[in-house]
Amino acid sequence: QYNPDSLSRTLQVQAAGGDGGDRSQALRLKGPPVETFKVEAELDATDRLEVADGTATQVGLLPDLAALETMIYPTSSQLQSNQGLMNAGTLEITPMETPLALFVWSKERVVPVRITELSVTEEAFDPSLNPIRAKISLGMRALNMDDLGWSHRGANIFMAYLRNKEALAARTTG
Repeated sequence: QYNPDSLSRTLQVQAAGGDGGDRSQALRLKGPPVETFKVEAELDATDRLEVADGTATQVGLLPDLAALETMIYPTSSQLQSNQGLMNAGTLEITPMETPLALFVWSKERVVPVRITELSVTEEAFDPSLNPIRAKISLGMRALNMDDLGWSHRGANIFMAYLRNKEALAARTTG
């Protein structure tokens, strides 16, 4: 669980007429906008070091960073399985699938995402060169039913996200 220093969002409209200007399609949408997020956060193990947290004193922030990084790696078992299939003469065409990731930035805003970018700057280290302070920049793209298919559980989560957005919009006074 991370509390970001900043969050930026971009919504790219999916217009039916494109940018070309077909006036008969000017108000038609092909689907939900492509929504992307950029999160900047600082991780610091100092508090955990002060209370002698065993993991923090042994390896600093490495578990936290590894948890983020492994979200964008195929698992070692997937890689070994694919290599075994290749050695047996079987070609695997379907790319490896990662677990569904959810971006939760309040109880009102939970959306399925794909991580598109992860940048880590390690800034301070313990005597064993384990990072104890780091800045992360995380780019994500919201996944909707067009990306996942209507039968995927992530599509249901996206629909709940959209319904909640509509309910919040109905509460505006303007």
